[in-house]
Formats: sequence, C-alpha cells, structure tokens
Amino acid sequence: MVMKKVAGAVLAASCVWAVTADTIVFKSGSRLEGSIVRIVGGEITFKSDDVGEVKVAADKVASLTTTGNSTVQYNDKTTEDGVVNMKDGAYTVSGKKLDMGNVKAVNPEKEEWHGSVNLSGMVSRGNTVSESATLLADVNRRWEKDRFKANFGYYYQQTGTDKETKEKTEDRILLEAQEDHFWATKVYSYINGRYERDGINNLQYRYRLGAGLGYQWLDNTAFESTGKWSFDQEVGMTYVKEKYEHEKDDDYPAFRYAHHFKWAPRWVDNFELFHNFEYLPDTSNWSEQYLIATDIGFTTQIIKSWQLLGKIEWDYNSNPPSATKRSDIRYILGLGYKW
Repeated sequence: MVMKKVAGAVLAASCVWAVTADTIVFKSGSRLEGSIVRIVGGEITFKSDDVGEVKVAADKVASLTTTGNSTVQYNDKTTEDGVVNMKDGAYTVSGKKLDMGNVKAVNPEKEEWHGSVNLSGMVSRGNTVSESATLLADVNRRWEKDRFKANFGYYYQQTGTDKETKEKTEDRILLEAQEDHFWATKVYSYINGRYERDGINNLQYRYRLGAGLGYQWLDNTAFESTGKWSFDQEVGMTYVKEKYEHEKDDDYPAFRYAHHFKWAPRWVDNFELFHNFEYLPDTSNWSEQYLIATDIGFTTQIIKSWQLLGKIEWDYNSNPPSATKRSDIRYILGLGYKW
C-alpha cells in the first residue's frame, strides 16, 4: 500500500511538471522543456534545468508552447498579459493572433539600476604602523538602446615605524563614466569622461573626454558547455589634459582602444571573472607617449547580496615626469555589496 502511494505521488508530480513546463520543439524534431524567459527581435531566451539559460533563433523553432501568463509589450509601450504560443512561425496570445512586427518584447527585461560597493582595508601596529583603505563603487543601467556605467575609486595608505613618522604612501582618486547608444544589436557609439588624481605620483589632475564606436561581440551570452560570456571592443579619440606638480600642464589628442570581458563559468554558481584593458597613445608621438590602464579579477557571492572581490590593477605611463615611476600595480581583496 505504501509503495502504491509513493508511486502515485511520483506519477502525480510528473503529470504536474508535464502540464506546467514550457516546451520548445525544434524543426529538427528535438525538444527542450523548461520556462520561457523573453522573446526579443526573433530570438527566444529559454531556461532549462538541462542546459541553463540559452538563446534560440525563432526560425529554428517549429513550435513554442507555454503554460503561464507572459507580458507582451507593444511598440507603443502598451502591454497585454496572456499565454503566448507559436507554431510554424505564427504567434498567438491567449488564442488571438499576435503580430510580432508590432511587439517590442515578450517579458521585457526590467530597466533598473545595478551596482556594487566594495571596501578593503588593513591596520598594522608594532614594528610597522600603517593603515590602508580602498573603496570601489560602480553603477550601471541598460535601456532598450542605451547603456550607462560609472566607476569610482579611492585608494589611501599611510605607513611608518611609529605614529610620528607615518607618511602617506598612497593617495589616489578616480571617477569615470560612459554612455553607450546602440544603433544596431551589436554596434554602439559612446562618449566617456574620466578624472583622476594621485598625490604620491605628483599628479594634480588628469582629465579625459572621448567618443568613439564599439562592437558588442557577446552580451551575457550563454553557452551550454562553458557558461555566460560578455565581450566588447571600442575604438575612438580622446582629449587628455594633465598637470603634474612642478611641471607645466599638458594636453594632447589620443587614440583609444579598449575591451571589456566577463565570464561566469557554468559549473561554479555566482562566480564571475573579469578583465578590462585601455590603451591611449598620443597621436603625435605614438611610440613615446601613451597610457595603459588594465585590471583582472573575480567576484563571488558569499551570502545573499554580499560578495568577495579580488583583482589586480595596473596603470602605466610611458613618459612620466622626473622622479616618478612609470608603473603602478595594486592588489585588492575586499568585501562588497551588490544589487
């Protein structure tokens, strides 16, 4: 009797799953069960326990069957809730014909702000008396055709053999922002600006303002075997104006190349690797005067919205003023909050 009840429960659960699961049937005859995430521009984003979140070209799908309500957002910003299905390229919502030419998205992605604040620090007492702190923060938001991101960094350290001999060994501030406008799915133009000051390297200020074009090769794109990838490349022109202590201020136009990379491995939950690179040579003296800023690191979730951040930053100035080193390397490990 007990075995019959268990078998009945398993059968009932299987039937419920069969009823509630969304299903894609490909033109090849294979099937994928899970849940629909969204439909945008002829591409279906679908989530399955077997393959995770994947993007499927709608022209490869024979039929799409969903069981729960979806939100259809039309081009005029109005919305309608209903069950969305598709067969042989023809969509319906709650049994009514749906003209996808008038649809902006099914289950559109919410337009909201995201960001993080990360703090690391150290205090030493004894033979060495020192305090150090690093504060890093970023915000970003994506709209239908626009994207905004901004970063802030503050780095401070003082070191000595006692309280009276302590001296600043790091005192740096950085603020940058960029606005992207997408003219096509992968092609965008950008404008950006950056301000930095470094009291130890005698950099009183460096301002930058630039514009250019970018190509988004991968945008949180999921691959069954490796996970989610993002990668873009940018080229443009930048105006640089800087002033070192005891030096005349300088300004010059620079070419700019940059790329940004993120990878969330499929086999590690809530873990992401990242790498950013930027190269700015003076257009009148390419080989002698150039700036490089790059980093590589990771973030991983500790609990809920709290994360651990670890990264290495490297800044390089090929032609610094006298008594100033060309290269700066920073190693950062800190606790952060992400939203």
